[in-house]
Amino acid sequence: MGRMRENPRYNVISMRISDAERETLEEIMATTKKSVSEIMREAMELVKARATMEPNKKAA
Repeated sequence: MGRMRENPRYNVISMRISDAERETLEEIMATTKKSVSEIMREAMELVKARATMEPNKKAA
């Protein structure tokens, strides 16, 4: 059985990306030694921070 986590993650999100985007993602993974999940979580935090700093601009 899996270990119990303090903050379990049950939700799964998938997305389609182009070959070029995949290559970019693999480069980021190799450079940072982070997983896709870690990179996406960090990206969400960056977008969130940017949105709170620029509340009058609409998201694209």
